Amino acid sequence: MSLTGLAPFPAARHRRLRRSSQIRDLVQENTLTVKDMIWPVFIRDGEGIEEPVASMPGVIRRSVDKIVEAAREGADLGIPVICLFPYTDPALKTKGCEEAWNPDNLTNRATRAIRDAGIDIAIMSDVALDPYNIDGHDGFVCDGKILNDETVAALVKQALSQAEAGVDIIGPSDMMDGRIGALRQALEAEGHQDVTLMSYSAKYASGFYGPFRDAVGASGNLKGNKSTYQMNPANTDEALRMIARDLSEGADMVMVKPGMPYLDICRRVKDQFAAPTFAYQVSGEYAMIQAAVQNGWLDGQKVMMESLMCFKRAGCDGILTYFAPEAARLLQEL
Repeated sequence: MSLTGLAPFPAARHRRLRRSSQIRDLVQENTLTVKDMIWPVFIRDGEGIEEPVASMPGVIRRSVDKIVEAAREGADLGIPVICLFPYTDPALKTKGCEEAWNPDNLTNRATRAIRDAGIDIAIMSDVALDPYNIDGHDGFVCDGKILNDETVAALVKQALSQAEAGVDIIGPSDMMDGRIGALRQALEAEGHQDVTLMSYSAKYASGFYGPFRDAVGASGNLKGNKSTYQMNPANTDEALRMIARDLSEGADMVMVKPGMPYLDICRRVKDQFAAPTFAYQVSGEYAMIQAAVQNGWLDGQKVMMESLMCFKRAGCDGILTYFAPEAARLLQEL
């Protein structure tokens, strides 16, 4: 964008466009609505349970019946999508990760329960093995190495079980090579051609995921780190290569994760591909804001809304955020 030819001061007084709320609204470049948000929620076994996640103030693990209530709350608030993440019983975690494609695992039971309740909300799921893996990794581990191709075959089984349960959007978060092509081919072959793939295409080996791993019970299991399959935080061109690959293999939407520390990546992705682009405001980002708010250092509502608007300004079409219900209520009041 060229800025040549602008009038000099005082002919140009930029504060004229800021002098009242009406004029500020008139020239606002980006808009945040409830339709921009996906609400991530955590499922646990049991009934009638709402269990706080200590490292994520305001976030709770819910039993399946309470997930149904959350889905109804989200739909009533106008949130278009709820995203399910399971807190798996440690006794069900194995090296073979068989619980990942069990038709009666937490994600699939919750999906069917929301569907049976007739709630008008889209359901997104997570495809990765870490909630089911005794080693805490997104893929199979053999002699300390993450196995790519064997993991992809397992992810296909996991995704098909979720599609059969009624998931609308499948979110592969594993970062294995070739998994989007394999998933798309399998979904087409099994009659699930309308199921959408939102690929975690540019997922970085970040330090901002700690509270999420607490929420899904993966922190204590993780052996080593995820740097051999998640991206180096120093890289940007690599993110574009990952996005290009996943779009070519059949991804309908792409995601950058984490969010706020990687807004430059969001901008580059949107500018380069003009594809539906999302970001995940991850657990560490959420927890930092909440901790500062609880200490009285920040205005919670103001910072929440500012942080979400940053994603829209960077080119994102939508945001996965734990703030979704609170932000939706505030937007209803505006």
